[in-house]
Amino acid sequence: MDASVDRIAQPWGGRTPYGRNEPWPARVDMFLREGVDAGAVEHWVQAASILHSDGDAMDIAVVDGRMVGVRGRAVDRVNRGRLEPKDLFGWQANTSRDRLRRPLVRQDDGRLAECDWDTAMERIVTRSRNLLDEHGAGSIGFYTSGQLFLEEYYTLAVLAKAGIGTNHLDGNTRLCTSTAAEALKQSFGCDGQPGSYDDIDHADVIALFGHNIAETQPVQWMRVLDRLDGGDPPRLLCVDPRPTPVARAAALHLAPRVGTNVALLNTLLCEIIRTDRIDHDYIEAHTVGFEELASQVRGCTPEWAAGICDVPAARIAEAAEILGTADRLLSTVLQGVYQSHQATAAAVQVNNLHLIRGMVGRPGAGVLQMNGQPTAQNTRECGANGDLPGFRNWQNDRHVADLAKVWNVDPRTIPHYAPPTHAMQMFRYAEQGSIRMLWISGTNPAVSLPELSRIRSILARDHLFVVVQDLFLTETAQLADVVLPAATWGEKTGTFTNADRTVHLSDKAVEPPGEARTDLDIFLDYASRMDFRDKDGHPLITWHDAEAAFEAWKRCSAGRPCDYTGLTHERLRGGSGIQWPCNDQAPDGTGRLYTDGIHWAHPDVCEEYGKDLLTGAAQDVVEYRSLNPDGKAMIKAAAYLPPHEEPDKDYPYQLTTGRTLYHFHTRTKTARAPQLNAAAPGVWVEASAADAAELGWDEGDLVEVRTRRGTLQGQLRVTGIRPGLLFVPFHYGYWDTPAGHGPDDGMPGRAANETTISDWDPASKQPLFKTAAAALHRIRPGDGRNAPAPTITASASAHAGSLTATTGGPAAHVSESAGASGHSEGKEAG
Repeated sequence: MDASVDRIAQPWGGRTPYGRNEPWPARVDMFLREGVDAGAVEHWVQAASILHSDGDAMDIAVVDGRMVGVRGRAVDRVNRGRLEPKDLFGWQANTSRDRLRRPLVRQDDGRLAECDWDTAMERIVTRSRNLLDEHGAGSIGFYTSGQLFLEEYYTLAVLAKAGIGTNHLDGNTRLCTSTAAEALKQSFGCDGQPGSYDDIDHADVIALFGHNIAETQPVQWMRVLDRLDGGDPPRLLCVDPRPTPVARAAALHLAPRVGTNVALLNTLLCEIIRTDRIDHDYIEAHTVGFEELASQVRGCTPEWAAGICDVPAARIAEAAEILGTADRLLSTVLQGVYQSHQATAAAVQVNNLHLIRGMVGRPGAGVLQMNGQPTAQNTRECGANGDLPGFRNWQNDRHVADLAKVWNVDPRTIPHYAPPTHAMQMFRYAEQGSIRMLWISGTNPAVSLPELSRIRSILARDHLFVVVQDLFLTETAQLADVVLPAATWGEKTGTFTNADRTVHLSDKAVEPPGEARTDLDIFLDYASRMDFRDKDGHPLITWHDAEAAFEAWKRCSAGRPCDYTGLTHERLRGGSGIQWPCNDQAPDGTGRLYTDGIHWAHPDVCEEYGKDLLTGAAQDVVEYRSLNPDGKAMIKAAAYLPPHEEPDKDYPYQLTTGRTLYHFHTRTKTARAPQLNAAAPGVWVEASAADAAELGWDEGDLVEVRTRRGTLQGQLRVTGIRPGLLFVPFHYGYWDTPAGHGPDDGMPGRAANETTISDWDPASKQPLFKTAAAALHRIRPGDGRNAPAPTITASASAHAGSLTATTGGPAAHVSESAGASGHSEGKEAG
């Protein structure tokens, strides 16, 4: 049945209920530009979403060489035709009039002026060579994205590690997904998602730890909603300090104090062990470390945790009962854990929960350490996060030699003298002067990194040569010495991998604007001009297009956990995405890892030898081998420690930051889609109804949030958030305000990261965006208008009946076809 639905007002669309262990029914969502009929579409070009980590497969509608809409792909295993609001409307940013079309270079008078590509690239190459000659490879750093394609990350990793020879390479995935990778390394010896989205179909309990799936992966929330409306629905356990849509649908919602995740999780583990709801056979056969865990959590009673987490002891005990009695438990984890205090320690405790219950490798029994960005998995696989490509271990000389053989370079060429430099340390080195050139591709640190006044100061330093490669003149690009106009999704061909290891192909549908080039072409041009060579004097990088780059990556991935050797661009064209590893042993891909034991934790093959969860101190191979000689899963305990910054009389609130459903990162794309921008047009500050009542404040009041780092202003939204906690969405910067790139000219701040702290998790090095102490002041009462916050999401007002509901109107109406057949047409389908 076809329906037309306002997908701003109803972001998750209509329901297609199904029962446990049944297949998820298809529902094809389609949005076309006003005046375009589906019959007029000349080409449907295969792609997948680039605005979240879900990997929603879609076809791009093309008329007269221009994008005119999108349609979900019913044949795909990830979304079965469904699209979320950012999928449906976000493509409109591609056609924005303010896209960068020509390179820009900084003039002597300080202005950025257009130039040709030769001028821009030669300026970069000349500076690169001079720095290499005068200061060495450590003077150059690369900071990339979670939104490029696999082929581009791999090319960047090769040129950075084997061409330049620098250890300074990381992605903005450090901000959202590095804890996911680190937690998997700590527990399983290697990165790689154990579970699958298909586990939603089979679980009888779904536990979501710090994961507002309704807004971060809305299509999988649609899947959960369809299960809840079907037969034998799952029980949901939600751990989140905000009243998210997940919390409202949950059988049990725990709203702990920010920064207390380890205390809560240790108590849940204590209760499950105390009641003997553990799988003794699985623990004996497949794990090490259980005795240490049992000893660590002994005494972590619900009453003890209640005093720390400010959650009733009875509700904590009830949560342990739900987890301990689950027949098939699926747990998901995201930023409420990853960006909070003791991030890796907490994420590992979720893994421990599954290991002691034997809930790994079976349908419905798995853990999803989620990603935040669309291609974050590729950043990690390809080494663009600083790790060695193919999940190789930088401390293992045989791994380094194997990679050197793939690249035909001397192993000493590949930096492995120390851990890869994480993003926060790279900016510290730039601040101190040892990094003198920073190439930033596809990310906007002048809005997304913590303590923005410091970040702007670093990027503006005379000694630092900044290259920015992006679609728009972002806040970061405005501070650059050279700006390179990049092509984006829909304007280039490549592959990328979602959070449950599903690899999709995204084909080129239209030409990029002006002289914009693909990120791959830019990296290849740089490598050619720098004349990087292998040990035999041949070109280091031998590929010239995306398909050849993919084939080169396959050779690098062969025999590694993320084995792509069974995939080709052509095989990915036309059908569903395929989960890695895909090779001769698993020609159709691999739905779940660890179905018959743990495979990548042995000392000879593991990606990492482990870290101390409290200090981040790295173990060496001797220590690792003594603890885990047979390569089993590692149950690692951690004591609770209080957050580094807690409220006091001057800063009496806790401050947390996060996302809203309608925007992605720093709004460079979503704010240029009118439906999305209208749904959340400006920054707001959430406070609890109890706190607002005590202060005598109300919806729409203009307030200021102040921390020890800086301030921001926004309108007040009174919600059901836990008392004592403030929330600010982090998306809002300055490119669309008179302030330009920041509030340094006296304009009030509106970016959440004006206030956040330069602190990070000791193991994953992920910044802590969710644990800061803040003060709240009212600047003036409101004028009766809503705060610019959605009324449907976790930002829903505590007084919803008195507010105008968020709607999209006719411009946001989307066709939904429940039960539609799969659209498997390829690039030239009409």
